[in-house]
Amino acid sequence: MAYIEPAPLLDKENPFEAMMSRFRTASQILGLEEEVYNVLKNPAKQVIVSLPVTMDDGSIKVFEGYRVIHSTILGPSKGGIRFDPHVNLDEVKALAAWMTWKCAVVDIPYGGAKGGVACNPREMSAGEIERLMRAYTQSMQDVFGPDQDIPAPDMGTGPREMAWLMDQYSRNKGMTVAAVVTGKPIVLGGSLGRTEATGRGVMVSALAAMEKLKINPYKATCAVQGFGNVGSWAARLLHERGLKIQAISDLASAYYNEDGVDIEAAVKYRDSNKGSLDGFSGAEKINGSEILTLPVDVLVPAATEDVITGSNAGNIKAQLIVEGANGPTSSKADNIIFDKGITVVPDILANAGGVTVSYFEWVQNRLGYKWTAERVNRRSDRIMKDAFNNVFKTATDYKVPLRIAAYMVAIDKVAKTYKFRGGY
Repeated sequence: MAYIEPAPLLDKENPFEAMMSRFRTASQILGLEEEVYNVLKNPAKQVIVSLPVTMDDGSIKVFEGYRVIHSTILGPSKGGIRFDPHVNLDEVKALAAWMTWKCAVVDIPYGGAKGGVACNPREMSAGEIERLMRAYTQSMQDVFGPDQDIPAPDMGTGPREMAWLMDQYSRNKGMTVAAVVTGKPIVLGGSLGRTEATGRGVMVSALAAMEKLKINPYKATCAVQGFGNVGSWAARLLHERGLKIQAISDLASAYYNEDGVDIEAAVKYRDSNKGSLDGFSGAEKINGSEILTLPVDVLVPAATEDVITGSNAGNIKAQLIVEGANGPTSSKADNIIFDKGITVVPDILANAGGVTVSYFEWVQNRLGYKWTAERVNRRSDRIMKDAFNNVFKTATDYKVPLRIAAYMVAIDKVAKTYKFRGGY
């Protein structure tokens, strides 16, 4: 099998360079013209703002906020807003580009964007977070818009923050504009099925890949790293479809049970324990790093980026990796995994269920109509399965890993659209 090795990078990669490494490889195989390559590699717009916010003690603290619009070739840009101490421009640029490819690979009429504020929401009161979100929205008033750029929740933000964003934007417009943001509370125009959408997409991708690899779900074992919204829903839905979830983990701890972890019990324990699995008694405690190298059929990394690296990729025993997180595999690890014959359903495909249902939320807001959860799930499952089959066919035709195939499908779609629309 032919495989073009990406430029060598360190284990803990610059996320923008990691994305660019895969982008370069896919572009070479596609034979992308240099001028189109240069258009697609550069973000269309980068906005950096200073946000003075009054804290509860009366002091004023200045936060730095970002919004990167990578592309609007396919339609209005789409991407989450991250509240995290480690937010920086390189990370936001990489995540914005990932959103472009993610939307393209599932054939949704959106470009990619990402936003973030360098802050620690865990150390802030609800009032401070609200004032920060409203200040951020105010500074992005000309950037956001239902036909321009549509934000969503990400790390450190959720439906509450999206409600504040929608309200602030709507106040400035003098009317309610529900479609400016997705991931809202249901009562404010949020979509049914959104909470579990990303985890559900992971499940659909995993089952589609298992069908191709002839892995029987009723005889398969699985480990899920990360037990937040994505990981816990993926674990629950995969378990419902026959897989034995032998291991789960979060930031604090990891647990293994050869006979299968009781996922419902684990979710209840986490929810009653301030969101942590620490102290869970339904399984044996193991070292957190061990979960990646357990002898299971399916591995779902659904925590953070760069957990599968050049130093541990050689020890992975799973036949199939389904990436619930963004960027969990470093590009240095890609070749090692490929050489071992392990199939990887990449992040831009596997976790695109979230943006698919975000798109449905936006469509419902524009229509002024609500769909049932059954309709949302049926339509998102179909989109995810079709996207997987398209990527799998490309991987087979070009004899490349699914990751490179996913980038090829996405880049080809955006490049063709760009050529039809034309530059200046």
